[in-house]
Amino acid sequence: MEEETESGEQPIFTTRAHVFQIDPTTKKNWVPASKQAVTVSYFYDSTRNSYRIISVDGSKVIINSTITPNMTFTKTSQKFGQWADSRANTVFGLGFASEQQLAKFAEKFQEVKDAAKLARDKSQEKMETSSNHSQESGRETINGTDDEKISHVGPEAALLMSENDRLKTAMEESNTNVKKWETELQSLRDSNDRLEDSLQESSASVESWKKQLSICKEEGDALRDKISELEAQCKEATQEKERNAQLTVKVKELEAELQDKEQELQNLRKQAEIIPQLMGECESLTDKLQTAETKNMDLEGRIGGLQVDVDENRQKQGDMQGELKKFMDILDGKIDELHEFRQGLSKLGVGN
Repeated sequence: MEEETESGEQPIFTTRAHVFQIDPTTKKNWVPASKQAVTVSYFYDSTRNSYRIISVDGSKVIINSTITPNMTFTKTSQKFGQWADSRANTVFGLGFASEQQLAKFAEKFQEVKDAAKLARDKSQEKMETSSNHSQESGRETINGTDDEKISHVGPEAALLMSENDRLKTAMEESNTNVKKWETELQSLRDSNDRLEDSLQESSASVESWKKQLSICKEEGDALRDKISELEAQCKEATQEKERNAQLTVKVKELEAELQDKEQELQNLRKQAEIIPQLMGECESLTDKLQTAETKNMDLEGRIGGLQVDVDENRQKQGDMQGELKKFMDILDGKIDELHEFRQGLSKLGVGN
């Protein structure tokens, strides 16, 4: 680079950026060419009338790209730009510290590209002028003898035609390469856009997954607490089932006992139906006793004989009243027991 600078190549613009090159295998991924930001400069070679972008990392040249009119510098993000170099068979990428640095570099790239185009156009004009002069000289020589045509005009015209054909072939190859690199550049732009979108989506997904993880952790803790609560409720439900099973057995026993009590009550009711008859008989005996007593006043003379009958009747009446009272007491007790039993059964049903 010192020899080139001494021969007339001078820097016309300098900046600093991180340098990348496209992966030659995948043609999609960027490979860092420098570990840190390095100096990137535009150089103008006055002897060749050409422009180059040169960057050196220590003693290693990482960019040596000659600017041609067919090149295009593309801003793929706010701080990143790239261009394809068909001669170097690669794509260079530069990452800047600010948007302003990227804008200045892109502006200078366009200026250099326009200058390179102007230099190419001037070079082509010179070649065309030289070719015209050669053709005119050839036509003048043709007016001479046949020997002069063979010795002077033939070799020069053949050389110009050969050079012209070579230039045409080179131009066609250059145009083909330009189209190829433009297509590949567009593909790289699309790939870069997809990568940026994927990166943004990945970042958004990471944040979303972090939030989801936090929410899941909270829900997990809440579910653990709910599970503990449900387990406690299950234990209580199991105990309640056991108590219900015991109560069911108890209810069945009480229902059987109630049936027995109802049967006994029906028997008592049947016996109670006899009570009015007994009461009637008792009243009848009382009336008879009163009549007997009345007659006793009249039949005092016959009292001795009838006294035995009276005593017997009184004894029978007393025994009958005693039995009747005992029966009534028993009936009242049974009714009270049945009433208490129904109240207890009603309370048990409400509790369940």
